[in-house]
Amino acid sequence: MFSNTNNSVSISVSDEESNENRIRARTRRKRKKPGHRTTSELPRYFLRLFLRYWIVLVFESTRIITKSAKLKKSPDSIPNKKNEGNLNRLDPTTKVISGVRQRCLKLLPPEELEHLDILERKDSSSPVKKLVYLTGTDSSSPVRVNGTTRFNLFTGNQTFAERENSFQVSETVSVHCGFFNENGGFRIKDEDKKFMQSCQVVVSTCAFGGGDNLYQPVGMSKASTQKVCYVAFWDDVTLATQEAEGHKIGENGYIGKWRIVVVKNLPFVDQRLNGKIPKMLSHRLFPEAKYSIWVDSKSQFRRDPLGVLDALLWRTNSVLAISEHGARSSVYDEAKAVVKKHKATPEEVEVQINQYRHDKLPEDKRFNGKKALCEASVIVMEHTPLTNLFMCLWFNEVVRYTSRDQLSFPYVFWRLKGLKKVNTFPVCTRKDLVNSMGHVRKAKPLV
Repeated sequence: MFSNTNNSVSISVSDEESNENRIRARTRRKRKKPGHRTTSELPRYFLRLFLRYWIVLVFESTRIITKSAKLKKSPDSIPNKKNEGNLNRLDPTTKVISGVRQRCLKLLPPEELEHLDILERKDSSSPVKKLVYLTGTDSSSPVRVNGTTRFNLFTGNQTFAERENSFQVSETVSVHCGFFNENGGFRIKDEDKKFMQSCQVVVSTCAFGGGDNLYQPVGMSKASTQKVCYVAFWDDVTLATQEAEGHKIGENGYIGKWRIVVVKNLPFVDQRLNGKIPKMLSHRLFPEAKYSIWVDSKSQFRRDPLGVLDALLWRTNSVLAISEHGARSSVYDEAKAVVKKHKATPEEVEVQINQYRHDKLPEDKRFNGKKALCEASVIVMEHTPLTNLFMCLWFNEVVRYTSRDQLSFPYVFWRLKGLKKVNTFPVCTRKDLVNSMGHVRKAKPLV
């Protein structure tokens, strides 16, 4: 109804009409949400996305497929890319001494290395003149340590009394030192044995159970290549692994500078123990050798072998050279670290450490002014009756207790009172000797 009063216009609207108008207003104001697609629009939307990003999709798919294929081909392979840049490095390792930067390993100049010959020394002052390696059938009951035993036909059944007697230094010492029985394992072909018997100086390494890759030595003089043997010990698993990756042994038995010796019938299920045989018993494997240099498979040897012998043994009047431990100084601290890092069971470490405490191995962190704890990835040794005895005793300890050789080295060194001429060189010297490559894949245990 309309009325004109005071020139004003009034509009009468009912409540129902008011609500209806408000609903219409809200309906008109409603807008479509951004990104909303009807069913008919979706195919065109996804087509536009594909045309825009197809290059990225193809690239990512190719990358994922390639990565999966590599993992399928080598499931145990764990490349340590962090250390790839270390391969074939020859730059010296240095440190600052009294404000002056000096090289850690003091090698002779290259022209002098070319004329360096194998030094023959006779130490008349050594308390041990002759070693007798025990052999036999050993049909007695196995000696058990912590309820288990790792003694077998290869090691012989060393009793605790025999262990104690082996530390008694005299001119002639009888000792267990592996190769106890001809049926004990670690069989090597006759042609390889003949070659090994010809070596006067040897650089050796090993990889069992698939293990690590083989790194070619670098940095040697031409003279050393004619006087030094390079020998790598493999088993059939490592042989198959390397051949699958294209690394095949030549008809002459070599890969590069390394003579490959394939070992049959390894004596231990634990591949770490099998690795201790070439590491600690080089004097048994190379009976005519005067010197040996051991290099762990995770490292690349990068110096002249004769130059290393000159720097670490001859000029220091030493018969054994080994690196100080980089992190710890006490065997008791090392035992805690071994358990914490699950390198051995708490039970077997406890048995070993309790025995060492019972024998009163001191908690001193330094022997003769140097670290009591050593790291054995590089071992430089002159083959003398005394050093050979030391290595036999060390091997027997890792068989009897744990395979962590850092735990037993200080004990054997402490017990064998006659061994004095040991050069425990600093960590920076070890870093100059080798390029650290890290472990590539886990070794497969024997079944």
